[in-house]
Amino acid sequence: MKIPKYDKFIIPTLKALKKLGGSGSIDEINEAVYLVAELSEEILEVQHDENGVQSEVDYRLAWARTYLKKYGVIENSSRGVWSLINNELDPETFNSDEIVKRVRELTYQSRKEKNTNIKNEAKEEVEESIDWKENLISTILQIEPSAFERLCQRILRESGFVQVEVTGKSGDGGIDGKGIVRMNGFLSFHVFFQSKRYKGSVGSGDVRDFRGAMQGRADKGLFITTSNFTREAIKEATRDGAPPIDLIDGDLLCDKLKELSLGVKTELIEEVSVNAEWFKRI
Repeated sequence: MKIPKYDKFIIPTLKALKKLGGSGSIDEINEAVYLVAELSEEILEVQHDENGVQSEVDYRLAWARTYLKKYGVIENSSRGVWSLINNELDPETFNSDEIVKRVRELTYQSRKEKNTNIKNEAKEEVEESIDWKENLISTILQIEPSAFERLCQRILRESGFVQVEVTGKSGDGGIDGKGIVRMNGFLSFHVFFQSKRYKGSVGSGDVRDFRGAMQGRADKGLFITTSNFTREAIKEATRDGAPPIDLIDGDLLCDKLKELSLGVKTELIEEVSVNAEWFKRI
């Protein structure tokens, strides 16, 4: 298996955004690129590291988006939606080698102007979020399985679920707990959840087994893992005619823990600047 380098994903990313109507979430864009680049299941399942927070393909796609952003053809919002700056652009008119060359020139120029030995800015942007997530997943993998179940219980409670219980019954098809989520104070849904600390990709068989265990006993299922899900597992979770199962992979788990400030602390660095012109007016 030879995984394409990040620069080989630059044009497919533009094509994917065009197919999506000019914008999309990271998951939507990645899925579209898989099809555009005709990537095999074997390549998509290769992990970026042993913790399985992200696949190698998704890691390289992050690099591709960063280069396109620095080149000035795509942008991203605080809500995680990426979009084309000009929806009329033609991906066929772009050259990935030229994009890489231009971005490297801009990065070099920026470093030269600052006159510092800072790390490559593009590398910082891609790896900043990945580093803390890998550290977080590594920490979670070291706790006891029962502690991970309690962590999932806490996440659900903090997210608005009520009557959340950890069952952890052996031989119960992997059901680790249950809870109730209320919608607008009127509608309620009974949810079973499975928590799986795992380093490899979770396959469709795991999803089918979980669905079989919850069949007729809950309205929805929630599968939480420290790793990620194969494409077949994702398809199985949303299969027509079957009880829906929502999937929380390691990446989304990290984001949720950060959002809820559970074991993750975000520090804002204060930047102070002096307005010399103000003092001249005194």
